Amino acid sequence: MAEPILTLSGVKADIEQYHILHGVDLVVPRGELTVLLGRNGAGKSTSLRTIMGLTNLTGGSITYQGQDISRWPTPKIARAGIAFVPESMGIFGLLTVRENLVLAAVSGPMDEARLQWIFDLFPPLKKFWDKPAGTLSGGQKQMLAIARAVIEPRDLLLVDEPTKGLAPAIINDLADAFEQLKEQQVSILLVEQNFNFSRRLGQSVAVMNDGAVVHSGTMAELSENEELQQELLGLGLGAHQ
Repeated sequence: MAEPILTLSGVKADIEQYHILHGVDLVVPRGELTVLLGRNGAGKSTSLRTIMGLTNLTGGSITYQGQDISRWPTPKIARAGIAFVPESMGIFGLLTVRENLVLAAVSGPMDEARLQWIFDLFPPLKKFWDKPAGTLSGGQKQMLAIARAVIEPRDLLLVDEPTKGLAPAIINDLADAFEQLKEQQVSILLVEQNFNFSRRLGQSVAVMNDGAVVHSGTMAELSENEELQQELLGLGLGAHQ
């Protein structure tokens, strides 16, 4: 396994009076795409939000690039090179595509070469450059959300359920874009329910249940072991080929 860029050790987190994470141990290797799998309610989204400082951490530690970021405020975490694409996507519907990206480029004017790279990843963004983001399709909004996250170079990208509710053709386009991000050696932690999408992209995998990681290893190992898939997820990947 590659050197970790992010490590969660015994992480616990609460939402109001509810204990959601019960000691999460997770390693995200540098330069790889790690998929976080699990049934609904297992704690996957809460794990991402806790990494970003958006959910109250009550125990354990989070180490990023060798630094303990457990108590850092969210803006400091973002400035350290971690980008987060929530399930809600977080775009500004009344602003144009251009304005959304300008706001995300917090270090100054957008780099033209990087903007062209984003247009190559997501051609619809160039087509609808001056259109309000709220008028885009669901898939195009997801493209914009990811583009906002990577308009500036990031070391780690956290993405929550990017394919939810999207048509197969759009999912395939997103997979192609993630493949290109992998080639750029961006470290990615991806929460996903689409098994084919996960299997295509994932190098490492962790499976959560009841607020804890119950399995970790390579995606290749999990893909080849339908008995383990059934045990951990209640559904074999082979049924979705």
